[in-house]
Amino acid sequence: MLGFRSGQGLFAVAVAVQLAVVSAAFFEPFNVSYDHRALLISGKRRMLISAGIHYPRATPEMWPGLIAKSKEGGADVIQTYVFWNGHEPTRGQYDFKGRYDIVKFAKLIGSQGLYLHLRIGPYACAEWNFGGFPVWLRDIPGIEFRTNNEPFKIENEYGNIEGQYGQGGKEYVRWAAKMALGLGAGVPWVMCKQTDAPETIIDSCNAFYCDGFRPNSYKKPAFWTEDWNGWYASWGGRLPHRPVRDNAFAVARFFQRGGSFQNYYMFFGGTNFGRTAGGPFQITSYDYDAPIDEYGLLTQPKWGHLKDLHAAIKLCEPALVVVNDSPQYVKLGPMQEAHIYSSERVDTNRSLSESTSICSAFLANIDEHKSVTVKIFGEVYSLPPWSVSILPNCKNVAFNTAKVGSQVSIKTVESGSPSRSNKTEPGELLLHNEGFFISSTWMTLKESIGASGNNSFTAHGILEHLNVTKDTSDYLWYITRINVSDEDIAFWEEMDFLPSLTINKTRDVVRVFVNGHLSGSKFGNWVPLKQPLHLVQGCNELVLLSETVGLQNYGAFLEKDGAGFRGQIKLSGFKNGDIDLSNSLWTYRVGLKGEFAELYAPDKQKNADWTDLKLASLPSAFTWYKNTFDAPEGDDPVALDLGSMGKGQAWVNGHSIGRYWSLIAPETGCSKSCNYRGAYNEKKCTTNCGLPTQSWYHIPRAWLQPSNNLLVIFEETGGNPLNISLSVHSTKTICGKVSETHYPPLSTWYHPDFINGKISINEVAPQMHLQCDDGHMISAVKFASYGTPHGSCQNYSLGKCHASTSLSLVMKACQGKNNCTINVSNTIFGDPCRRTVKTLAVEAECASVTDNKMLLGSW
Repeated sequence: MLGFRSGQGLFAVAVAVQLAVVSAAFFEPFNVSYDHRALLISGKRRMLISAGIHYPRATPEMWPGLIAKSKEGGADVIQTYVFWNGHEPTRGQYDFKGRYDIVKFAKLIGSQGLYLHLRIGPYACAEWNFGGFPVWLRDIPGIEFRTNNEPFKIENEYGNIEGQYGQGGKEYVRWAAKMALGLGAGVPWVMCKQTDAPETIIDSCNAFYCDGFRPNSYKKPAFWTEDWNGWYASWGGRLPHRPVRDNAFAVARFFQRGGSFQNYYMFFGGTNFGRTAGGPFQITSYDYDAPIDEYGLLTQPKWGHLKDLHAAIKLCEPALVVVNDSPQYVKLGPMQEAHIYSSERVDTNRSLSESTSICSAFLANIDEHKSVTVKIFGEVYSLPPWSVSILPNCKNVAFNTAKVGSQVSIKTVESGSPSRSNKTEPGELLLHNEGFFISSTWMTLKESIGASGNNSFTAHGILEHLNVTKDTSDYLWYITRINVSDEDIAFWEEMDFLPSLTINKTRDVVRVFVNGHLSGSKFGNWVPLKQPLHLVQGCNELVLLSETVGLQNYGAFLEKDGAGFRGQIKLSGFKNGDIDLSNSLWTYRVGLKGEFAELYAPDKQKNADWTDLKLASLPSAFTWYKNTFDAPEGDDPVALDLGSMGKGQAWVNGHSIGRYWSLIAPETGCSKSCNYRGAYNEKKCTTNCGLPTQSWYHIPRAWLQPSNNLLVIFEETGGNPLNISLSVHSTKTICGKVSETHYPPLSTWYHPDFINGKISINEVAPQMHLQCDDGHMISAVKFASYGTPHGSCQNYSLGKCHASTSLSLVMKACQGKNNCTINVSNTIFGDPCRRTVKTLAVEAECASVTDNKMLLGSW
């Protein structure tokens, strides 16, 4: 629901999050309200699981699959921001096409029977460029962002920075709430992280853990609008990973302690295409260690384990919604506790009577180190450390957050994985895919250094970067001239030192050129620069290239943050003293000549003077490269390996796939193993030490044509395009490891024979489920053992106990199929060792159906 401010062209939207319900038809709304316990949809309380998906971080062709996988994973709701700078990049010019077709996105959600949680902001944060604000907003006379400022008034996630605005912040919150309610939307409004939200607005929690969160009024339900199930990455940083056992623990604890609405931020992270990445220094991948990866494939075991968690919570929903006040609480030990949801108070010292029709319990062990045994309902339950067991009927355990039964998937290209480029013959573009290879000649074109061009102008003093570029480009050139005397040259030779350039503060990247040659570079967030210069007698051209790498997306006073340079710019070391350049005459040029010539566009190629690449010219900084390639066969997502390059941007068929930068993560700080137990933060369980933060870049299939795809690269620092390669992204290896004591499949709870009491849940064997990506099949079973196998995925070995039929039975059940389910029991495999708990471990390979036509024919 977006309104426009009359005569201003501004979105007039609130600090709130709107929950809208979308039907498969034309947005016919359900009646949505809330009480102190939960949201009410058509008058009925609901426990809701939400999946965060940002529509511009995927292509429209990907949306249906992402929504379907979210639904299959147990989501009831899709949550998204609205990105103002995507929809109104230029004031008064709107874009609701392609990746910004939010109406189409909403209708697709409704068509699959899901609800839409619309965070209209339009301040988004979201590690998105400028937090979603259009840069032209800075030019509105008298504007101050995120406070009681009449030209502004728009908001989201305000609580963290409200105090920095004093009384204006408090007045702003009250205005936002009044404005939102005045729209008459007919749905509840939410303020994220807003402890002083007015009585009629739901305040919510955004954090890694929200089980201790309570809204600021008893009349409001507990909402978790951002469950950070991963974290973002920055250039030159490690890659964060959150163990699924811990994430499941956090979600189970939230519902255990009274929560009713929980959203994964993110369930699918996607890609920061173009220049949409926030800043400073957010990478192009926004994979976020999400259950659905950047390319749209399932991340296992995270997706599967959370799917089972959601199914267990849904089994408890009748009991969760029936309790009006707090659940029944039982202390089970020093760090163990139970919360019981029932239509009546139960005696926890004995088994439930058959008359207790609605009862669900959550048993938690918050000890980080010890497994414990607890007694409740006349039964004994074993609780692993840092885990929650869910008992939908207050008797049988359906799920424990620390016991993972879902498969592990290993993919051909992992987000942030090291470059796998192979050296090729000059001019060839290598495709990592057996039986398919294409090459063509690389062509090149140099980008000019400095101010040549019709779009340059001169001014006295140092102009602020964004005031000049309006964020139409990352690049702004500052050029001035310096006269050097004979005496200065003699002075430097006598003193044996060089003069230097000093800038008080710079961001994000500055490159210094003297007479067309690079003297040095510096990157950082408002860091000082001191650069020695090689000057010659006479007139010297000094060129400063200021580069942005994503505009600041979080914090107060964003409109004042800016980019470029701050403070004094001076030359030091001259015989007659320092030279202050801060008020000198400077020539300015916005962007690259190749950008404005649209060298990346297929229809502009005839207008450029491309030449064949010569090996002797490599490496070459500030250079454009182009090549063509055929699309890989099949439908698998495609990734481009730019690990051999330095820093720049890349385009495919005119579409920007984003910035690239091969900065190396620190050598230390990553652990060989990740302990899920204990409170998580973004620095725990990181990977990728000593490797580039990102090497592989997503090329959406929708942007490819069967042949003659145009790849254009702009390289700043001198990478080697001859080692650029392509790969299809798919699940290559799948593994499962399930004990015969694991819980039965959750579908058993819905089976008529179980509901009618004809079978006991304990009579049903656990199952192993293995599945390849769509369009793929299990081509080989590499390992299978029912007994006491050792090791983990890709490192299994036989134990002392092993059923000799394991491999043949698994091959018969799985090989040649997209997916298979195997009962883990002696009934299937026999009993190779009595009075020993057996485990089934399997490792299998997946391959595309196209690659397995001969295999298909043999079955």
